[in-house]
Amino acid sequence: MTNSPEKIPDSNRASTTTETAAVPVTAPEFEGLVEPRSENRLALEGGVWHQISPKYVTVQLISTGSFLLIVIAATLVLALLMHQLWAWIPGGIMTVILAWTLAILPRQARAIGYQLRDDDLVFRRGILWQRFVAVPYGRMQLIDITHGPLDRGFGIAQLKFVTAAAATGVVIPGLAQSTAETLRDHLVEVAESRRTGL
Repeated sequence: MTNSPEKIPDSNRASTTTETAAVPVTAPEFEGLVEPRSENRLALEGGVWHQISPKYVTVQLISTGSFLLIVIAATLVLALLMHQLWAWIPGGIMTVILAWTLAILPRQARAIGYQLRDDDLVFRRGILWQRFVAVPYGRMQLIDITHGPLDRGFGIAQLKFVTAAAATGVVIPGLAQSTAETLRDHLVEVAESRRTGL
């Protein structure tokens, strides 16, 4: 996995940047986030819940499905070829859990989103047990973009915010690469201005 972190400057450094204004748009779908332009401005629109890329579901289906096939193959080898009948129990349990995970993956992905507000970024995830985390711009210390081999193949990445309090750390998965980079640059700029009191 490769990382491209952006360290947010200390508050004693002078800042000459200004907060980027969001451009109003009419398309509500997330697919509109990827625009054929150098900057993805829809990712910066405030007051709107932005969803992650549909490609995230494909990546998770491939990785989880591959693990399910490995579990099934290992169970069959142990139970049928090596006559280890106990392998049916853990193999069956793992198969049911992974099959259920595959079934609810699309719904889980739709439940993930983020919203830019005046003073913080709000992140949500979860179906039954929902989690809402508000990360103040001024508390962001490090913003990190991470993507594995499958993520790179499908053009997505995850954006991680590191704050002073570990409990408020947030990872937004499944962002389009251009969206992740635009959002990172915007948050670094806003966090710097908030930390310097501008």
